[in-house]
Amino acid sequence: MMSGEPAPRIVIAGGHSAGHIEPAMNCADALRRLEPTTEITALGTVRGLDTTLIPARGYSLELIPPVPLPRTLSIDLLRTPARLQDSVRVAGSVLDRVRAEVVLGFGGYVAMPAYLAARRRGLPIVVHEANAHPGVANRMAARMTPRVFTAAPNVPLVHATAIGIPLRPAITGLDRHALRDTARQRFGLQCEGQVLLVTDGSQGAGTINSAASGATAAFRASDVQILHITGRQHMIDVLPSCPDDPPYFTVPYVDEMQYAYAAADFVICRSGAMTCAELAAIGLPAAYVPLPLRGAEQRLNAEPVVAAGGALRVDDADLDPSWIETTLIPLLTDPARIATMSAHASASGVPDADVVLARQVLAAVAEQRNVDSRNLR
Repeated sequence: MMSGEPAPRIVIAGGHSAGHIEPAMNCADALRRLEPTTEITALGTVRGLDTTLIPARGYSLELIPPVPLPRTLSIDLLRTPARLQDSVRVAGSVLDRVRAEVVLGFGGYVAMPAYLAARRRGLPIVVHEANAHPGVANRMAARMTPRVFTAAPNVPLVHATAIGIPLRPAITGLDRHALRDTARQRFGLQCEGQVLLVTDGSQGAGTINSAASGATAAFRASDVQILHITGRQHMIDVLPSCPDDPPYFTVPYVDEMQYAYAAADFVICRSGAMTCAELAAIGLPAAYVPLPLRGAEQRLNAEPVVAAGGALRVDDADLDPSWIETTLIPLLTDPARIATMSAHASASGVPDADVVLARQVLAAVAEQRNVDSRNLR
């Protein structure tokens, strides 16, 4: 943007789940860094995490009626067209009121009404798809615009360009080595020795929790320390420790994950799109346990870094204390192999997707202004 021009006015649609909200807010932050005057309005619904996560990041939130698409033939499916029409109307009123110049969508049922309202007004649309399997909203929107961006290659969307997933600078700028001692002390871990991070985000995972806690004796025998984020809804039983045992530290939730990442040498976790992107960006090797649902989407999320040699993949059905003892612990106690995997993970990561996407959005604003200026002549 040229100095003296009006502030860009952008509406972001990507709510309900953290997997949609987090990259949306990360891109919003990048837009503000590139153009501090940018006016950003987020669309969301009363469902999900929109009203919790979006205002906490400092952005204006406008609520529209939720329109989830039923997966089976039912009365709800018959009501969907009318609900969608109402949601498009409300989304359109927001676009008009804030005088939006671009709609940036991240998929989900918040995005569908925004895409349709933008198209009716002739506004540019920018699409980002974080998952290997695009949802209905982004599949539709990809046919409306040439500006379609994905987390990885081979995502089946027309016009798609792979750029990675927008991440927070606290993650992409993380110097794990420099922060390691501080991070370990934060969790009551020893500064020396190997640390395994066990996590599956805020909700936890019964399979991962059970396998890790069931291997407590093997971890202690191998002098491996554990930082276990159990999730707020899960409890685990860990064998009582002796004073000389390596720590097994449990916590229900970690708000600043950069400290957990800095403390760790290796991670065992699910393979959500954001998790895979964050770990690759900072070069932290992992054993990914794809969620055995959703059409193998999580399995596909992990494929690039696994193929690059920066991670392992283990099926949910195969993860148990025996697998940890026979496969994972020998790896954890081999620093040279961990270092090699870390280098491979880092090489597959994309740390600047937030800025790349933000520049595309600002370019769409500039292009639209040029079109509007020619039309006024």
